[in-house]
Amino acid sequence: MPKLEAVAFDVVETLMSLEEVPGRLAERGLPAELFDPWFARAVRDGVALAAAGGYREFDEIAAAALRDVTAAEVDQATVDHVLAGWDRFPAHDDVRPALEELRAAGVRVVGLTTGSAETISGFFAHNGLSEHVEAVLSCADVGIWKPAPGAYRYAVDRLGLEASQVALVAAHAWDCHGAARAGLRTGWVSRLEGRYNPTFDPADVTADDLPTVVRELLA
Repeated sequence: MPKLEAVAFDVVETLMSLEEVPGRLAERGLPAELFDPWFARAVRDGVALAAAGGYREFDEIAAAALRDVTAAEVDQATVDHVLAGWDRFPAHDDVRPALEELRAAGVRVVGLTTGSAETISGFFAHNGLSEHVEAVLSCADVGIWKPAPGAYRYAVDRLGLEASQVALVAAHAWDCHGAARAGLRTGWVSRLEGRYNPTFDPADVTADDLPTVVRELLA
């Protein structure tokens, strides 16, 4: 197996904590527990568009999903309130040590996101992580959401590497599955799903925290 040269991290939920979002829903008079069905709907719709060969940007899909799960009882001000300021959300505590380990090992790091490159770049800057990240690559650049193969191939091509030299690290088993099908190595962190869904191809590495995922990928 060739040497690992780069890691592409999924960002939202894998690196970025969304712990503030339920409170934002509550501030606009919506149930905080609406967060899970809303965000799951948004991800489902983005993935469904990709499967059918279509594309919409994250904010558009998220806004439509919020209206769906509330039977359209959401005004634009509420949508704007919920979707604003994601560039200032906190990183999970284990992100910095994982990125520092990769930097010490001479492995390149990029973010690969369905969100906007501007928002995610702001997130890295806000959390003091920009020096560890070479670039933020957005699915908007190629007009297709993960887990479509083209999203991962775009990252590999931008890095100028072979797929086998790149690992995708995510908290979503479906994301790891898509990357594996595109020829990348994969690492899954359990913080979101708890259990790796056996419906999907297994990840090369699974662990409860990002530094362990990184160390096992490097090994």
